[in-house]
Amino acid sequence: MADDSSRPGVAVVTGAASGLGAAVAGALTAAGWRVAGIDLRPSAATALGVEVDVTDAAAVEAAVDRVERELGPVGALVTAAGVYEMLPVEEIDDLRWHRMMAVNLSGTANACAAVVPRMVSRGEGGVVTVSSDLGVGGSQGDVHYAASKGAIVGFTRALAAEVGGTGVAVNTVAPGAADTPMLEDTSPWRSADFLATLPVQRLIRPDEIAAAALFLLEAGTALSGQVLSPNAGATI
Repeated sequence: MADDSSRPGVAVVTGAASGLGAAVAGALTAAGWRVAGIDLRPSAATALGVEVDVTDAAAVEAAVDRVERELGPVGALVTAAGVYEMLPVEEIDDLRWHRMMAVNLSGTANACAAVVPRMVSRGEGGVVTVSSDLGVGGSQGDVHYAASKGAIVGFTRALAAEVGGTGVAVNTVAPGAADTPMLEDTSPWRSADFLATLPVQRLIRPDEIAAAALFLLEAGTALSGQVLSPNAGATI
């Protein structure tokens, strides 16, 4: 949003039906935003839920059209839709690779392509994409996930440069392992050995990541092209 405006308006959150997306939608709602959720499943705790596959660019564009008709101009976008799995590189077939890229990377790009030009035309707006610590530092067993999330960092920084000076800010949060349903109970990221390496001795919570996203949106154009990593102290 523009630096001189502190009035919340309409926000779009992809992946708003559960996990991090639901936490972001809740935080934005509490801050006064009218939130529209874009997800394959119903986004119950939002002003408007649109059931759309984020990998379908035309459907995402149509969803944003509906949001603006029913709620008003979109002033904030958070791209929280994503998938995750751990596999050694030799087990990543074409289907798994392309699904990871389609949801995580193309889903982010599709939402931005639908929303950002509208923001630019109005001269204000804030975008927060969701990357991952693994997209910055990598980890064994996470090749396709890390590749998709690392690409989001590059995408975000390039988009921030592209819209610089227009009143639109574009940043990313790159969380560490988070306590969401996406992380299975048997995940090594939930193991006592891993948790013991974290200064706070626990996984980052979705509400803490949501607070980081809200911080970036409230910063306006003072921050753009930045990577903020809420990660329970995993990277200092």
